[in-house]
Amino acid sequence: MLRTLVVAVLLPGAAWAEAACSPDRLDMRWDGGRESFAVEIADDEAEREQGLMFRTELAPASGMLFVYDTPRRVAFWMKNTLIPLDMVFADATGTVTRVHEGAVPGDLTPIDGGQGVQFVLEINAGLAGKLGIAPGTVMRHPAIPAATAAWSCGG
Repeated sequence: MLRTLVVAVLLPGAAWAEAACSPDRLDMRWDGGRESFAVEIADDEAEREQGLMFRTELAPASGMLFVYDTPRRVAFWMKNTLIPLDMVFADATGTVTRVHEGAVPGDLTPIDGGQGVQFVLEINAGLAGKLGIAPGTVMRHPAIPAATAAWSCGG
């Protein structure tokens, strides 16, 4: 079952560290920036199949985090998806490997995330480019095991 979660806000300094690693937020950092998103988690087959289909809007600082048990090749499409999205693909360490900007609503063309994907973040189209999210950006979330995380919940 999808879990709807509250909108997160960007927090400075110590407040950022204290608020980190809640199941309802995904933190990202890259050269020159960082952002925090309120996320819904899709971590089983039924939730991943449903995704953001049939929704008419997505709050600006929110998204959906798709979590797979192990790294794999993934491909997404926009069937029954009504809002344009950016898709951010990451490996088992939470490091972004690919960003697909501006997925078109209703398009059935597969969007290939490549090999070794374990996490995918869907956010509003245009946001990844506006913020500077690109390959090499790292994610922090409790679903990313501390033993493999490029940026763990512990620090």
